[in-house]
Amino acid sequence: MLQRMKTLVVIAAICTAAGNVEAVELDAYTGLRMSDDWELVRNNCIACHSAKLITQQSGSEAQWLNMIRWMQAKQNLWQFDPATESKIIAYLASNYPPQADRRRAAIPPDLMPPNPYAPPTQQPD
Repeated sequence: MLQRMKTLVVIAAICTAAGNVEAVELDAYTGLRMSDDWELVRNNCIACHSAKLITQQSGSEAQWLNMIRWMQAKQNLWQFDPATESKIIAYLASNYPPQADRRRAAIPPDLMPPNPYAPPTQQPD
């Protein structure tokens, strides 16, 4: 049964910037859209986390770049050469672009409640 599921071809509809709909196969193992540099994303991204973490997200080139920078700063992601990084970001932004119904904007810091776990601040003398 599992082998049969792996051999099934799944088709996903992707709306391009021009508004056209293009059929793109999904990788049976990862669920990534098999277009352009998808193998580059697979080889570099699922070494650390599930492909689901990618396919459930959406963002612009700037948002994907910010996510990569955060992973490099906080999660020990290696540095990419500029060409590889550019291809990964282009793939992610074109296949998993921003979607209005996916995520809300972050709450501004001044509207957040106090963090009860934050270290105490020093009071001026």
